[in-house]
Amino acid sequence: MNTFFGSKLNTVLLVVLIIILLFTLNFMKNNDIEKEEIVETPVDEILPAMEGNVEDLVSFSVPPNSTISGILNFSGSVKNAYFFEGNILINVLDVQGNALLKSNAMATTNWMTIEPVEFEGNLDFTSLPKGPAYIEILEDDPSDGEGGEPGRILIPIVIE
Repeated sequence: MNTFFGSKLNTVLLVVLIIILLFTLNFMKNNDIEKEEIVETPVDEILPAMEGNVEDLVSFSVPPNSTISGILNFSGSVKNAYFFEGNILINVLDVQGNALLKSNAMATTNWMTIEPVEFEGNLDFTSLPKGPAYIEILEDDPSDGEGGEPGRILIPIVIE
């Protein structure tokens, strides 16, 4: 009699173990599928490449799609008439083009020339919302646009 109940108990335990094993395998299979479906989009696919008068930018110390936080000291060089009284406008825009921060930089070389002009400045990102954005290099136009559309260069970044 003991062997009958013992063998029946063993059979029940074996069936329970098989059911647990099947549930475990099914769970692992479903999790593998979910993991395969999660694909991170690279930042350079979220933000486009530089926009605007890109050919005017000779150099800039912040590469496109850089992740930035804190206070950023930058330098660059731009050709054509972006300066007024040695000043150039440097802004931070959200992806819709709204200004998050308006600032400027100063020429470090002669700004009254047809040659490229070097500039330096800094931007404080500490209070800006995190996510994709642009650094905008904008012509300082004292005529408020009477001379046509001001020169503009957009450099995509990510604020961290």
